[in-house]
Amino acid sequence: MFRKLYDWVFSLARHRHATPALAVISFAESSIFPVPPDVMLAPMILARPDKAYFYAFVCTVASVLGGILGYAIGYYLTDVGLWLMNLLGHSDGLAEFQHWFDRWGLAVILIKGLTPVPYKLVTIASGLAAFSFPVFVAASVVTRGARFFLEAWVLRRWGPAMLAQVEKRLAMWSIIGIVLLVGAIVAVKLL
Repeated sequence: MFRKLYDWVFSLARHRHATPALAVISFAESSIFPVPPDVMLAPMILARPDKAYFYAFVCTVASVLGGILGYAIGYYLTDVGLWLMNLLGHSDGLAEFQHWFDRWGLAVILIKGLTPVPYKLVTIASGLAAFSFPVFVAASVVTRGARFFLEAWVLRRWGPAMLAQVEKRLAMWSIIGIVLLVGAIVAVKLL
């Protein structure tokens, strides 16, 4: 089962429409879509290491533009922003994030933008809290760019060796991946 899924993901990563799909997912993930772009970015880099930094650039630009949409949703469509925050498990919504921004300000965007925490929470909350838009955009460029370019660098440098090990022990790595994913989801829910 894992082998078929693995082969399917890599066939998609090599598809001629993979780059536009990566841009769409990166854009949507920053405002409304639940799946992070890394699920496409990593296989695309492993399939074409020579285009690693181009893919990271596409992810960064699309993610920042999607972040601007998320900010606009929070800022201009407060009811929709609060509804999305509630849907994402943050029923405290505005009060919770306003407290974060009041206490830590820019650090909220810098820390959350680098981590796998759903970035849409930061973008919508930034708009809800009326955080400085230019600072938000600048922090988004820095954090999203750092995250995607670091991922591209790591996968370009060590990806082929890691890929060989993954292919050798696909079932074991799949189980480890599932455990890490569940752990990340639990950690996000507890934070």
